[in-house]
Amino acid sequence: MLNIILLGPPGTGKGTQALKIKDKYNLLHISTGDIFRKEIEDQSEIGLKVKALINKGLLVPDNIVIEILKKAIEKVKPEQGLLFDGFPRTIVQAKALDKILEEKNIPVSLVIFLNTNKEELIKRILLRADTMKRSDDTPEIINNRLEVYKKQTEPLLDYYKKQNKLKQVEGMGNIDKIFDSICNIIDSVL
Repeated sequence: MLNIILLGPPGTGKGTQALKIKDKYNLLHISTGDIFRKEIEDQSEIGLKVKALINKGLLVPDNIVIEILKKAIEKVKPEQGLLFDGFPRTIVQAKALDKILEEKNIPVSLVIFLNTNKEELIKRILLRADTMKRSDDTPEIINNRLEVYKKQTEPLLDYYKKQNKLKQVEGMGNIDKIFDSICNIIDSVL
């Protein structure tokens, strides 16, 4: 069974590539961003808390993210692989994910890091703000999100490197070429 974590800063193209990976490899796509947006749209209690945090460019607390993740993993069929898009975002979340997956005997096969420079990230996020009308994509919030990413999420690269699971892909350029690079890595693991 193939289980992949897709990492990268905001705007690096994780969502775009995740959909392509999900379709090609028939994986269950678990996106905390999608789950949060649905909770916000439904105006649930969690959704209202999450919206307030996201609108400030802050990360959702680990305990809320882990609880939502547990519910998503419960839906997994034993034979189906997983694709985590934008999760984990902290070392605490990574350790919780390891524990949850270990209990289900589901190992992480691979962690793919989409590497993109800051100028390109900002350009992509501002474009996304125009096309998708996302309220959390303002210049002030973008800079805050990138700082939060650097402090809280970037340490995951060393965490997964020590487990020999981390592979890096250049996240700049043509979407299909980036996808081909990702597929080459996944196919080498298979």
